[in-house]
Amino acid sequence: MRRTLSLIGALLLAHLALLTVRPSGATVADTSEGLDVGIVFDVGGRGDKSFNDGAYLGGERAQKELGARVTYIEPGEGSDREAGLRLLAAEGMDLVIGVGFIFTDDVLALAKEYPNVRFADVDMSVPLDSVGNPLPLPSNLRALKFREEEGSFLVGALAALVGKSKKVGFVGGMDIALIHKFEAGYRAGVTHVCPDCEVIVNYAGVTPEAFRNPGRGKEMALSMYNQGVNVIFHASGSTGLGVFEAARTTGKLAIGVDADQYNEAPGYVLTSMVKGIDASVVAAVKSVKDNLFTGGIQQFGLAENGVGYIYDDNNRTLIPPDVRARLDALTAEIIAGRIVVPSTRGAKQ
Repeated sequence: MRRTLSLIGALLLAHLALLTVRPSGATVADTSEGLDVGIVFDVGGRGDKSFNDGAYLGGERAQKELGARVTYIEPGEGSDREAGLRLLAAEGMDLVIGVGFIFTDDVLALAKEYPNVRFADVDMSVPLDSVGNPLPLPSNLRALKFREEEGSFLVGALAALVGKSKKVGFVGGMDIALIHKFEAGYRAGVTHVCPDCEVIVNYAGVTPEAFRNPGRGKEMALSMYNQGVNVIFHASGSTGLGVFEAARTTGKLAIGVDADQYNEAPGYVLTSMVKGIDASVVAAVKSVKDNLFTGGIQQFGLAENGVGYIYDDNNRTLIPPDVRARLDALTAEIIAGRIVVPSTRGAKQ
């Protein structure tokens, strides 16, 4: 059964809502067989046209392709996230998925508390030891990680090649290591094809609210465009909606993130750096169905078709054939290991 809920406060209220609420038009899957999967969304929730919607698409695919019964929970703040995960675990779900790094501490704790429940966390911030190596995860917890820097490298090269300016922009959401991967890859792609180009960078904030502040996104983008930037890549959740508005206002270009965001500003979206969030969710569900689920880190990069950029009829006229060919060549070099894309600020390519 698909159920979309809003957890507000106590676990008891969430439990009652889960038992009684079904959205209009929801379909009921066959309950005689199949897996029970629970998905708890990140800050911004459904409708962000980016990260969370990618996870939702993965849940829908898991239902259609694998016969899973998927429950969606859209939390509020703080303890609501932990309450949502705990509720699903207590109900004996076959797989509980948290969407976003912000769930890291909660899934680590709950995986130990519920050893018979499988957990996965998209973009989990895996704990490191004193020398920077990932610590082992519980056998019932899988971290779904992406090499965002590889896809960001390609759109950085694209921005520099078509921007017709020596300046390009990057708007980040929360100033954290995960978003630094986007910035580092983007900067490396820009400088690889245009060593004397300048990358102007700004972040919306240092709390999760930085991912849902379109007004701040527009303000930062307008400032960059006014400085001579013609292309801005955002990695900022729904804050990026403000970047698209600024692109429309100025007649310049923006690059979307996580999902194809062309429809947010048709004609002004150069491309989108896409992550296969839906594919990672489906892969996790399939591993449970096939009794092959293991704990640990699962990586998705260019080689696994886990990241990439959009090139289709909507934006084909914005990307000249020679630029497309250059990006194809760069993709092959990254996959072959001849280009090693940095994933941290200040790292050498």
